[in-house]
Amino acid sequence: MATSEKQAMVVGIDDSEHSMYALEWTLDHFFAPFASNPPFKLFIVHAKPSASSAVGLAGPGAADVLPCVDADLKKIAARVVEKAKEFCLSKSVNDAVVEVVEGDARNVLCEAVERHHASILVVGSHGYGAIKR
Repeated sequence: MATSEKQAMVVGIDDSEHSMYALEWTLDHFFAPFASNPPFKLFIVHAKPSASSAVGLAGPGAADVLPCVDADLKKIAARVVEKAKEFCLSKSVNDAVVEVVEGDARNVLCEAVERHHASILVVGSHGYGAIKR
């Protein structure tokens, strides 16, 4: 039995220019040309690191810092999500689903692909450049 359900596409984003470029490129090539009927259902996923992983292993007093670090990580996540939503609206993509999931980006993106049964995963370049690679 054939279904008319669209395939899913997951775009992993963070606060880097590379991931925002990947999102913009994806919107320009897979969504903007098909404004009224895009071929994919878009899921934009931001992996928010946990405060403890951002701080790392620390000695006494680390527990006092964790709430501040967590608040900063939440602000960063909110900024990333807002920018992604602005990109989508500027390209007339109104039905994108934006998610913030706490965890390591590698695991979060793999789980998002499985959860949404995505056909395509889009991520930006890490930005090392040819020399550092």
